[in-house]
Amino acid sequence: MSGNVYRVIEVVGSSTSGTDDAIRNAIARASETVNHLDWFEVTETRGHIEDGQIAHFQVRLKIGFKIEE
Repeated sequence: MSGNVYRVIEVVGSSTSGTDDAIRNAIARASETVNHLDWFEVTETRGHIEDGQIAHFQVRLKIGFKIEE
């Protein structure tokens, strides 16, 4: 029988530079402890404001990884 089975984790990445960096930070950190990362889905984007300026971008992700056979 072929086909893949995935487990999904949820993480939040942040960055002062933008949402792309926040996504990359979250995936890089997750890859340090989870093997076989395969896909991601952005489920929420938000930010932190200080003195009328964006201080941090925050992105919530679902990350799927293959369960080893």
